[in-house]
Order: sequence, then structure tokens, then C-alpha cells
Amino acid sequence: MYQDQQHTPKQLRIWLPLLFALILVMGMFIGMHLQSNAPTMVSESEGAMIHSPGQGKIEEILRYIEAKYVDEVDREALIQEVIDDMLSKLDPHSTYITADQLREVNEQLEGNFDGIGVEFLILDDTIVVVAPLAGGPSEAAGIQAGDKIVQIGDSTIAGKQIDTRDVINLLRGDKGTQVEIGVIRGKDTKVHRFTITRDKIPMHSVDVAYMLDDKSGYIKVNRFSATTYEEFMQGLEQLVDKQGMKNLVIDLRHNPGGYLQQATNMLSQLFPQKDKLLVYTEGRSVSRSDYESTGRAFYDIENIVVLIDEGSASASEILAGAIQDQDRGIIVGRRSFGKGLVQEQYKLRDGSALRLTVARYYTPSGRSIQKPYDDDIEAYEHEMYGRYESGELESRDQISVADSTSYYTSGGRVVYGGGGITPDIFVPIDSILFDDDYLELRQYIPQFVFRYMGQQAKNYDGYTLERFNRQFQVSDALYNEFITYARSHGAGAGFQQDPDVRNELKLFIKARMAKHLFDDQGFYTVWNQDDPMIREALRTLQHTNPLQAIKSK
Repeated sequence: MYQDQQHTPKQLRIWLPLLFALILVMGMFIGMHLQSNAPTMVSESEGAMIHSPGQGKIEEILRYIEAKYVDEVDREALIQEVIDDMLSKLDPHSTYITADQLREVNEQLEGNFDGIGVEFLILDDTIVVVAPLAGGPSEAAGIQAGDKIVQIGDSTIAGKQIDTRDVINLLRGDKGTQVEIGVIRGKDTKVHRFTITRDKIPMHSVDVAYMLDDKSGYIKVNRFSATTYEEFMQGLEQLVDKQGMKNLVIDLRHNPGGYLQQATNMLSQLFPQKDKLLVYTEGRSVSRSDYESTGRAFYDIENIVVLIDEGSASASEILAGAIQDQDRGIIVGRRSFGKGLVQEQYKLRDGSALRLTVARYYTPSGRSIQKPYDDDIEAYEHEMYGRYESGELESRDQISVADSTSYYTSGGRVVYGGGGITPDIFVPIDSILFDDDYLELRQYIPQFVFRYMGQQAKNYDGYTLERFNRQFQVSDALYNEFITYARSHGAGAGFQQDPDVRNELKLFIKARMAKHLFDDQGFYTVWNQDDPMIREALRTLQHTNPLQAIKSK
């Protein structure tokens, strides 16, 4: 080192520090520029720890407490409480995620998890396989529908109080690891042992894609994960290329959101024009980023209806807002949740993460749909109860508009922000969802149907889905058999056999039977046939120009 310096020209030794400084400044500028254009709604960063005077103070106080406090303290619990209290002063969506929670959160967003790939129910303290997932490790190992899982690893679990989360924790594990399960099949009392190698198991974000009638297709999206756009395109391919779909109904009810980029990718397939503004984001330290259509739509879709409700949030509202603001389609349902904040996710050293709000998103007309939260976080968290109490879920006239500023769609229609997307066509909530008897009894239908179909499935071999939906009706005898089953489990003791509740329970029994016979398409085909939002969507699509039809109302 010393010898090299002796032979360095004098002028180079003078300018070398300045050159290094210039490179450092350029690197900082580039890094700041990249950071200011956060590409996704929930992104992940692993930047250097940010130091501040307060950081040392908190650590100093913790050391005093550990050293001098009269009783033993749980350091991690104290830290957790400080973090939670600090973030509660910001907004409702900035959160701390523990290392244990982070894995599950990431599974939801990434669209897969490591496990054995099996759908199950817990019946009378016994884990019963509903179905091994196609192409998964359980199917490859020979696990069959109806198998009873009585052992997992060294643990005997049959006849013990165990919940769904406990089973999931036992069955999941890292890809490539093995788990041994003990299974009883049929009437055989022998325990058959299977060693299953865990693998990546997909978590589908598109539940189903099927035709509602000869022109209109239906796609149900339950969240916006890393695979949603790909799944959506597969659904479009099936509906357009194979079944001649012209119009599309997108169901975003109870969809909590997810990745912004997945929503904008989907929107680009719904806008044939290039450079249509879909959404933009902006924050104090994040410069404005515009997301526009690419003009590379693969399919020609004529009319679009989007279904939303009070559970549609975040990326769901981005998609609905873009469709509404650009007058590309009709929004049907009830006012959406009202989440217009963008979070970035930062990994922390101990494996936990900070999900921090860094920007707001705005629909093409310029409206923010974030509902108020500054005054009372608790009121924000219970705002849904307020909608019910005010009558908003039952009447459009009761919708509260937090921001009275008028915004305009591309066609000149007035829309409002400040609290979710207000639909073009309002559909009230079904009052049956507030009936205690219905809610208590319905939860026993999946187990009852699984048990019943395990014994009677051969009697339905001749049915196609179309014929089953058109001809089969749940008989009074089958319905009463279900009521007896539910009462044997402590439910429905004082049930008065209300006709509306009875009809709704019969429909759900039929839908679950259709799922058993024809998978998810069977369930939704039956369940949606009496859905008021689906009926309204189909009525809207009967018009040659649905948008013009609602303008004239």
C-alpha cells in the first residue's frame, strides 16, 4: 500500500478524494430517485437502519428498567408495546409484523406456501380430507378424499380438541422437508402411514371463471397476490377463446386488496387504448407516479360490470375507481371500504417487518378515497358498524360523503372521494345476513354435506352441472336431516323454521353439494343464481350501452 502511494502522481492524489466524493453523491442521487418511485402497493425494502436521537433514549430507558426495576420484565413484550403505541399515532394501516406473523402475511401476497397440499375439515374432533390438491404432494403420495388424519409426526391428534390453525401449523413446513401422517381409510381400522415431502402449494386468488349466460362471463377475484394477473388472464382465455364471452362481470366483493401492480396489469387488459391514466400515487417523500394502460389488451371486451361491497378495499378500489372514472364500465353494489394508503414493507434485523404508509393513491379524476382517521382510530376500526346502524347498507340515501368536492369522470359524471367508491347502481345488503338462526346454522352445512355426500355421492353420478342446477332441489327430508345434525352439535335449539332462513339454508346446502360434485364452479353456479348483485349486473348488460342507460336514470 505504501509503495503504491509513492508511485501515484501528485495530481491524481489530489483529485482522487474529490472523484470518490462525486461518485458517492451520484450514487445517493440515483438511490433517492429510485426510492421515490415505489412500484408496488406493498413493496419490501432492506435499507440501512435509520438512526435518530430518540433511538438511543429508548434503548437507554430499557436498560434502566432491566437493571433497576423492582420486578422481572419481559423485554420483548415492552418493545412490542412501545412499537404498537408509536404506530397507532400514525394511521390505521402502518403496522409492525412479528417474525411469526410475517410468513403467513407473505404467503397471502406471494400466492403460495410450503406444505402438503390438502383441503380438510374438522368433523367431531377428527381431521377429514376433503380433497388433495391436484398435482400436490398429498395427491402424489396417495392421499384420498375421505381419509381421516389421526397422526401428524409423533403427535396423535384424533379425538383431541384441535383447531384449523393448529392443523395448518403441523402440516406446513419448508419445501423439501418431510412429514409423516397416519391415515384411517373408510371402515378400515388400520392406520396407514404416508411420508410426504412438502412442496410449493399455490394459493389461488381467482376463485372461478365461468359464463353467466351466452355473452357474459364472471370472474371472482378474492385478493391481489403476485399471481393474480396471470390467473385473471387464464380466466379470460377460457371465457373468450373457448366460450365466446363478450361482456365481463368482475366480482371484487370482500377482496381486501394486495399488490397495486397486479391491479394495474389487469386494468391494462380492460382498456384497449394506450396511456389511459389508471391511478397515481404521491406522498411527502415519494414523488408522483402515474400508472397508465399499455394499449396491449389481448381480448376485446365490450361491456364491464364490477361488483363491490363494504369489504372491497385498496387494490379493489383502484380497479373499481379506474373503471368508474374513465367511464369504462358500471360499478354495482355498496360503498367500498375506503383505503387509499400505500404501504412499503421493510424487513427488520430479527426477521420481523415494518409496514409503513408512504403515499396516498388517487383515482384518475384526482380523488382520494381514503376515509377519515385523524380524529379517532377506534371509530375508524368500527366504521362498518356505523354503516349498519345508519342504514347505509340498506339505502343509498344514507351514504355519508366525507369529501363533498365534486370530481368528474371522463364523460362528465360527478363522483366523490373521501370514503370509498360509491357504486353507480346500489344494491342493499340481504337482511338474512343479520339473522342469528341463519348465521348459527349455516356454519354446520359444510361438515353435514361432506358427510352426506361421502355416503350418497353415487346417487348423483348422472348429473351434469347444468342439469344439477336446473333440476335438483333440496328435499324437506334432506333439510330436516341437516337440522337434526346441527341440533346434535348444539345449534338451532330454538329455531322457529322461518321460511326465508329455510330457503337460504337449502340454497347453501345445494351449493355445497355442487362444490362436492363440480368443484368451485359448481358452488358459484348455484350460489350466484339468486344473488341480487349478479341479477342487477345481468340486467345492466342487457342494454346496448349500459353507461348511457344509467346516465338517463
